Amino acid sequence: MVRTVGVEEEMLLVDVRNGRPKSVSGQLVLRAAMQQQAVAGLGVHGALEGEFQQQMIETHTAPVESLEDLEREVRHWRTEANSAARQVGSSVAALATSPLPVTPIPVESTRYAWMHDRYQIVAKQHLTCGLHVHVAIGSDEEGVGVLDRIRVWLPVLLALSGNSPFWNGEATGFASWRSQSFGRWPSNGPTEIFGSAAAYHRMVRDMTMSSVILDEGMVYFDARLSQHYPTVEIRVADVCLRASDAVLLAALCRGLVETAARDWARSVPVPDVPTTMVRLATWQAAREGTEGRLLDPFTSRPRLAWDVVDRLVEYVAPALSEAGDVELVKEGLERIRTRGNGAQLQTRTMERTGQLIDVVAHAVRVTAGQEEDD
Repeated sequence: MVRTVGVEEEMLLVDVRNGRPKSVSGQLVLRAAMQQQAVAGLGVHGALEGEFQQQMIETHTAPVESLEDLEREVRHWRTEANSAARQVGSSVAALATSPLPVTPIPVESTRYAWMHDRYQIVAKQHLTCGLHVHVAIGSDEEGVGVLDRIRVWLPVLLALSGNSPFWNGEATGFASWRSQSFGRWPSNGPTEIFGSAAAYHRMVRDMTMSSVILDEGMVYFDARLSQHYPTVEIRVADVCLRASDAVLLAALCRGLVETAARDWARSVPVPDVPTTMVRLATWQAAREGTEGRLLDPFTSRPRLAWDVVDRLVEYVAPALSEAGDVELVKEGLERIRTRGNGAQLQTRTMERTGQLIDVVAHAVRVTAGQEEDD
């Protein structure tokens, strides 16, 4: 059977008049809940929820086997979010950071208040949007076997998804500034090799008992066992500007999980790459995206980015073929190769108009499905 896959997309809420992030998530979630209640029982799945700051929203798709169904889900929830946002004078932008100046405003909750008090300026400045891909697993043992084997490939997913070249009114010089900003949280980033589910859970328990983090929900690994679902949750990517790119990332994640699970079942050795080198590869992917060089996942030497992407595709090719995802991945990668990822599209708009508000306006149109490509 093909593994099910679902995605969570964090997105910005922006003012329709000036493009700046707008603190309306509470109103938006309430209106969305009323809309969802109106269609209850009609086969609608997934959800639209608030997030850490009031200028953010998060959508959840249902788990599906077909990537065509997944794309419909992604587009449906983007439409639902945009419809609810319009009712409170805002729009939704699938941007991983805000190009325009912003002062993040936290959602009021006991948990978030604790986090703001504990993490101070890290929490105060935090406003980033990621793409989280959930892929079904059969057990925690299989899941940890997968985590140990996909860790070296996660920087490639970050490079493909890069969608945050601007932050707070400035060009950052990074394809993914989100990953750099999010890296200030103590539990974020690449993981070591665990070796067993027991070792993974022991690590998580020790982290929570340290008092540095509040609970298991704050284990912000680039990939982890989901706290609530029988899935591996791959969290390394920026939210993608185009819905079709989100589906491409989901296809590659499913291919990675399936391939790694087979390697685990056959006791294929785990790639023995130090966490320090995976961290360097992640930084390099954030800096250059697909336009420069990435680190080879096994030698840690720089190679042309698309050579490393091609190596990833070769690794997961059998899994892609069996799931019927080969053409979708081929077309999706060609789209990014020729037209650019989100970071390149944002930068191109800025170069053309010289106005960051135009970058946001373009993102709003793409998120709403009014434009697919630049």
